[in-house]
Amino acid sequence: MSTRAERAHQFFLDLQDKITETVATIDGRPFQTDTWDRPAGGGGRSKVLQDGHVIEKGGVMVSFVTGEMSEAFAQQFPGRGREFMATGISLILHPRNPHAPTVHANFRYLEKGKAGDSVAWFGGGADLTPHVLYPEDARHFHQVWKDVCDRSEVASYGGLKKWCDEYFYIPHRKEARGVGGIFFDYLGIDAPELGGKAADLEHVERFVKDAGGSFLDAYVPILERRKNVNFSEAERDWQLHRRGRYVEFNLVYDRGTTFGLKTDGRVESILVSLPSPVKWTYGYEPEAGSKEAELLEVLRTPRGWVD
Repeated sequence: MSTRAERAHQFFLDLQDKITETVATIDGRPFQTDTWDRPAGGGGRSKVLQDGHVIEKGGVMVSFVTGEMSEAFAQQFPGRGREFMATGISLILHPRNPHAPTVHANFRYLEKGKAGDSVAWFGGGADLTPHVLYPEDARHFHQVWKDVCDRSEVASYGGLKKWCDEYFYIPHRKEARGVGGIFFDYLGIDAPELGGKAADLEHVERFVKDAGGSFLDAYVPILERRKNVNFSEAERDWQLHRRGRYVEFNLVYDRGTTFGLKTDGRVESILVSLPSPVKWTYGYEPEAGSKEAELLEVLRTPRGWVD
């Protein structure tokens, strides 16, 4: 493990503790901790909260994995060879209350190739998935990430916001998964065909640590505002149907899911992002002019939330 990988891994573990302790205090129930080993190399620590008072299902996972990719899969990434090392934190929180949005974030560091002939980069981001649209919540969430980017030498909020809107898009539904946030990948290497940007990894590392450390500032105020709002059965039904869109994206398009499954990752930790309960109904459409229809309009036409 390289020195940078060691630093990143420890940062992710510390961040996992901070996030789960904060969320557990809000919820009133602790996360279950599950430490696991990966036979092919590495392992991880998963912290999961199910059937909480505030969080219906949530997980904050940290992993450190090593090994070899298949030849076909290795060709999808920069660098030579099939050897790889990856460490990262990935989290998902599905609140019980439909007025409280789902949130996702992940930050990761990867090295590919043999020692002395490897390439390394960071990736990650955070996005918000409301079921009831509160523009002020979206503005707050985006403002935190804009502030993080503005403090960085290597990140542009406009570019990362656009990338997030394009990445968390469900083509077969022609709508976004949520109201976005920021997303980046291959930051630190010259890979324009993949969206990558050559940059000093020291600067990139500082940006990633600032972003990870800002997650609670971006989300907790929103959760606190919405966790106890009264809701109707119709709003709960809408939430369960919107969770169906979340499942569709994660199983069909999400890179993290694909990477985990194709590198013999731990299935329970990879699929903990899937919400429960969830609902699909044939031909389900919101009533014209309803707040549900208003949300769909925003998801079908991404907008700017901060100047």
